Amino acid sequence: MYIKGVGMTKFGVEDRTTQEMAYEAALEALDDADMSIDDVNAVVVSNEDTRNNGERQRLAPSIIASIFKIKLPMIRVPAVCGGGGAAFWTALKLGYDNVLVVGAERLAATNTVRVTDDILMAADRVWEQSEGLIFPAQNALVAQQHMLKYGTTTDDFAMVALKNHENAYLNPKAGFYGKKVTLEDIKKSPVVASPLRLFDCSYNVNGAAACIITKDRTDVKVAGSGLHTDYLSAWERESMISWEVTKVAAGMAYTQAGVSAKDIDFAEVHDAFTPVEIINYEDLGFCRKGEGAKMIREGVTKLDGRLPVNTSGGLKAKGHPISATGISQIYEIVKQMRNECGERQLKNNRRALAQNIGGAGSTVSVHIFERVGG
Repeated sequence: MYIKGVGMTKFGVEDRTTQEMAYEAALEALDDADMSIDDVNAVVVSNEDTRNNGERQRLAPSIIASIFKIKLPMIRVPAVCGGGGAAFWTALKLGYDNVLVVGAERLAATNTVRVTDDILMAADRVWEQSEGLIFPAQNALVAQQHMLKYGTTTDDFAMVALKNHENAYLNPKAGFYGKKVTLEDIKKSPVVASPLRLFDCSYNVNGAAACIITKDRTDVKVAGSGLHTDYLSAWERESMISWEVTKVAAGMAYTQAGVSAKDIDFAEVHDAFTPVEIINYEDLGFCRKGEGAKMIREGVTKLDGRLPVNTSGGLKAKGHPISATGISQIYEIVKQMRNECGERQLKNNRRALAQNIGGAGSTVSVHIFERVGG
């Protein structure tokens, strides 16, 4: 399968309806593909169906049908923060000639308490929700364990945040586009859950992203695809700091593509929290276990490094609108492969990886893309 078109709204806190954002992203993807909606054979939608955004509107596939005035096979694929990647994985399995994949979320529509409570429903109901173990606290525990075992420091986390903010500064679609964030800003930001500070946490925003998968040969090929699911809570697993589900999903994708981690030129990974990006380096095979911090210290994952990661700014600084995130990663990869990224354009852009996580390492999708020709 190939990617024929991509579209994405600007991520941010602008007060727009989910329907408006989904329509904008899907229309841009159709225009990019030089297609009409009548050329689409099926639609896969990812949306969290929250009660907290004030819209009082459900049944996302039928909403898309009403917006575009179409009657097609449509399904909704929710997987919390990993919904976009899961929807893309599902679309690849359907077998249609042209599939529109849309992820959209109106997340920044209420106060922080209600948004946090809503997101917390992706955690265990008995041991985590009832104890108030929100995701920053969960990931703080993960970070502590990585620090104790491998000597990772808060300075390493700060460098991840700085890298991603520097990339987002150059990305017109990012929430932090044109907004300078310094290392001092990051290190002096308030502690949220020790050792995590405010700038170690991703930026919750409104937004939508879309792509069109096709059987027609285009300039970007989907070379490998993997999705795997683990136990809900990190403490149920053998290790809190090595997410087996990432390794399995990546293994599936690498095998299908006939490549290994060393063949990847750049990547968009799920950096909901800065230590998670470091753990992802390790679990995706970009380095040995415990050496993720070394990659950030040596500048390996910067724009001018050997393996640039999160050239878009990542969830950290581009923004994280839950269901749209995984598809926005694909948007960035396609734009990089087409040499359409301006000041953050990469020279080595033949092969890329996208990783999207739902929960604290509960559901992970990994996809590998290859630039065709050129």
